[in-house]
Amino acid sequence: MSSDALWTGYRHRAVDADGWQTFWRLDPREQPFELHDWLGRPDRPGHRLWSRAATPAGVRASWRTSASSVTLEIRAALDIYAAIAPVDFLINGQLHQRCQVEPGEQRITVDLPADPADLQIWLPQGGAIEVRAVFFHGEAVPQPPTGPRWITYGSSITQCTGAYGPSETWPALVARQHGWDLISLGFAGECHLDPIAARTIRDTPARLISLCLGVNVYGGQTFNGRTLPGQIESFISTVRDGHPHTPIVVITPLVAPNLEGKPNAVGLTLDDIRACVELGARTFPDLHLIDGRTVLTTNEAQTLYADDLHPNPDGYHLIATRLAPLLTLPL
Repeated sequence: MSSDALWTGYRHRAVDADGWQTFWRLDPREQPFELHDWLGRPDRPGHRLWSRAATPAGVRASWRTSASSVTLEIRAALDIYAAIAPVDFLINGQLHQRCQVEPGEQRITVDLPADPADLQIWLPQGGAIEVRAVFFHGEAVPQPPTGPRWITYGSSITQCTGAYGPSETWPALVARQHGWDLISLGFAGECHLDPIAARTIRDTPARLISLCLGVNVYGGQTFNGRTLPGQIESFISTVRDGHPHTPIVVITPLVAPNLEGKPNAVGLTLDDIRACVELGARTFPDLHLIDGRTVLTTNEAQTLYADDLHPNPDGYHLIATRLAPLLTLPL
């Protein structure tokens, strides 16, 4: 039987004439794409933000099922900046099977226990991904998302393309531990305080919001010491307009041992970026600030980073362990 999945974790769903669904984490309708076309130079391909927004990081669906198997129709393409991540199938909250996704169209079939169980499918957190249908050999009832909604915004360290799988990104691990309805707005290389991101958060109901800010600003030389604090203040102000009482947490850049102390092209070190983020965030007295240098130590980063900046899969697990008790809802 075919099941109409209740996918969650996205902002807008687009369906083409053949039934292929794209789960946009930002709404592309009536958006001026040229605003994000980073000069449009051949060596700097444009629309990177929108290619990231079409990657379904954090998008998932749940069923109560006694079926003996499930089949997912999926179509994938390589992202020029990120490999295609796998699909995760969870049974009763535990990883049941992780399936690699190849470029092109494919059907992924997974055997199930054939006993009543809760099934979740987590779509890849890397690659250009579309889904057409989910089929069950047996009964399956789609389940709506449950728990308070948490929105988290950030860079590749929030998108977590290098995690073991989509259910083991640090936002997914934290959300699963707390039983929260996750919306992950992690955009690899594209956390540049874009107004569309601020408006998306502003217009999306949530019980908790976290913002991991600054590392892409350092790498992209997006703002200087004069402009960055004001941009932080403006971004948070837009978010606060739609969430006057929602707890907001701002996380400054995590440690990057091989980059610390090195000024970027506009003269800012990572510590300068952290100071600018804190200065802009302190405009809001009810906001909670987390110093990213306290999430992982320099020594831990030496063994838990895949490169100068990005954690490896075990590093994402440790980030989740450290942030889970700090990201909480008020009683």
